[in-house]
Amino acid sequence: MALFQKEKVKKKLDKAKLGRAIIRVLNEGKKDTFLEIIHELKSHEIALQYKELPRKRKSLFLEWLSIQQITEILRYLNKDEQLAVLESIGPDRSTELLHMMQNNDLAFLLTGLSKTKMDDLISQMRREEMESILHIMDYPAKTAGRVMTNRYIPISPDATVREAEQKIKNFENLAHFVNYLYVVDDSQRLIGVVTFRDLLLSEEHQLISEIMRDQPVQVDALTKQEDVARLIGRYDFEAIPITTGANILVGTISGEQVLDIVVREADEDIEMLLASGKSIDFRTKPLVAARRRLPWLILLLMIGLVSGSIISKFEETLDAVVALAFFMPMIAGMTGNTGTQSLAVVVRGLASEEMTWKKAIKLVLRELFVGIVIGVTCGLLIAVIAFFWQGNMVLGFVVGISLLATLIIGTIAGTVIPLILNKFKVDPAVASGPLITTLNDILSLLIYFGIATMFLSQLS
Repeated sequence: MALFQKEKVKKKLDKAKLGRAIIRVLNEGKKDTFLEIIHELKSHEIALQYKELPRKRKSLFLEWLSIQQITEILRYLNKDEQLAVLESIGPDRSTELLHMMQNNDLAFLLTGLSKTKMDDLISQMRREEMESILHIMDYPAKTAGRVMTNRYIPISPDATVREAEQKIKNFENLAHFVNYLYVVDDSQRLIGVVTFRDLLLSEEHQLISEIMRDQPVQVDALTKQEDVARLIGRYDFEAIPITTGANILVGTISGEQVLDIVVREADEDIEMLLASGKSIDFRTKPLVAARRRLPWLILLLMIGLVSGSIISKFEETLDAVVALAFFMPMIAGMTGNTGTQSLAVVVRGLASEEMTWKKAIKLVLRELFVGIVIGVTCGLLIAVIAFFWQGNMVLGFVVGISLLATLIIGTIAGTVIPLILNKFKVDPAVASGPLITTLNDILSLLIYFGIATMFLSQLS
């Protein structure tokens, strides 16, 4: 028992030993010892230990945790794992857990579920909470309305500072979420905001209308969630109010929620850039990981066959100058690399700021110049190498000019494709690295062999 006393668990047990210790006390049914271990861990550490457990031990692990602890670890689990937790703890504890979750977290959990599963979950909730969740689910995905929370404290402009402070105490369960008081009129229209600092520095008898900040920055519920993230980052707010077109206050989004949004968006973009499409991590089973990767890879395989057909069309050129084959992988690889680099720049830029036609044109021109500089530098370098390697000046010229042309085209393709997708309201991250690379392979081979064929008489 002494091993698990305060200040000793983390010092004496590394992660692997801690995991084995938890499994041992679960096997031996030592609940008190288990609770001592868990007491010394933070929420994300508890979630990590839960993920690493053998499946047959997870039920008892959850059974010995409090509902508050389970609620806290849910945010560190993906949607499938969250649903597995709800199923494991049974209907009674699930109902209690759903009551404790923020409504925006519940909306995220419900997104993408079948109607049957969604009805099963929300049917366990109180009517008021159910209506709140359904209201949030009515907003389009990835909008402010879908990710907002209704955990905020409204206050009348006619209330005194003392009354406002008392109201905060009455809503002590929201203390973790609230940084501002939102001033609303009788119609629930947002007219001002009061920070906790404003309250502390004001006299108790002062009216809220005297200390509130007029015309607060606010966001319409239909605004894209990434635009909300940019706005909070620009003004360094801890939270921002969400309103409808009639200026009715319907919720708030906190900086903590924005961080979750940014991380989630980044994960999705990385998955699309890698053409995996769905979440794959260290714990994903081999067959599941393969099934999630295969569709994209099969599509790219079919597109890649076009490269083979291009080479077959220029078979006579290759037969006449076998040395051309030496530079094929380099030409295709360099073109794909520059395209992927441009793609990463554009996707990152689109995530951090609003794209206008003026910005788009400026970006394309900049990347064109970048492509020319890179192409000239690499083209001259490979031309010299080819000349000294093969002793053929014309071959060096063909390889050099081909690389120059393909690097420019690859850079432009990696820039223009995500911009076009963004214009048509498609996530630019679907212009994945492998897709850009494959398309650039085709273009680079066409250019390379096309130029080589033009100079074939001087190459042979």
